[in-house]
Amino acid sequence: MSENGVHTDPAALDELTDAAEHTHSGVGADGAVEGYRARRTLRLGVELRRQLRRRRTQLVLGFVVLLPFILVVAFEIGESSPNRRSGGFVDLATASAPNFVVLALFVSGTFLLPTIVALFFGDTIASEASWSSLKYLLAMPVPRHRLLRQKAIASGLLSVVALVLLPLVALVAGLIFYGAGDAVSPTGDAIPFGQSLIAIGLSTVYVVIQLAWVAGLALLLSVLTDAPLGAVGGAVLAAILSQILDQITALGTLRNYLPTHYSYGWMDLIATDIDWTNMAAGTLSAVIYATVFTLLAARRFATKDITS
Repeated sequence: MSENGVHTDPAALDELTDAAEHTHSGVGADGAVEGYRARRTLRLGVELRRQLRRRRTQLVLGFVVLLPFILVVAFEIGESSPNRRSGGFVDLATASAPNFVVLALFVSGTFLLPTIVALFFGDTIASEASWSSLKYLLAMPVPRHRLLRQKAIASGLLSVVALVLLPLVALVAGLIFYGAGDAVSPTGDAIPFGQSLIAIGLSTVYVVIQLAWVAGLALLLSVLTDAPLGAVGGAVLAAILSQILDQITALGTLRNYLPTHYSYGWMDLIATDIDWTNMAAGTLSAVIYATVFTLLAARRFATKDITS
């Protein structure tokens, strides 16, 4: 009988001792199995291929490619004037390919783009927990910080692909149906086609940075819950709530601290005289929120009891 009162079979104990002696030569000085390298576990390429094979990823990327053509069909069915030089972004959408890209970013920025980012990041840890595979990944062993980092990087790359794919496909569709022309702003400014391409590129970069706060929050919720839908839905609801509060003018300057207050700061790029104030504030706000949420996620995951 052992000291803790548990009966131990002497024969089994001898077998364990022999096994330990036989495998001792394969154990390094630090106690780790020889040949084991933490950096070789859960390689990024493997995780990316695994995510790309998932039906969820394929449907999201497929819908992003399809959306611009759905918008084209909507304008073809409805009434639009391609020669219009005034109005809002919707009215100016068919004026040129750059204007069509602006519309695609404008209509998708409220709900679709935050949902895509929340879907990729909210599904990182929570999905593994829901499949009861998280504990096996950690037992391989994959260090916790590496597991969280690799999954976050893979989710970030997929999010960037989706966010870049939308304006790219919209530009191609716009060139096919509306031709290359000046980007016309609601204020009447006309930007040459070449300059408008630079503005679209910078706008896309800003959208990616601005949505970093959604990524950080979804990652934190994915660590806190074992339900992927709860993590994704929580991040999306937070984005919607922030947008609703941003419409309440009674909040005054408090709205400046909402993570979505500067979501459309990129629209200042569609002008002959660019004001960088909103984009600078939006970038700073997104980086701060994303950093705080990501650090909280890393801290929580490092101490979380893994039961599934």
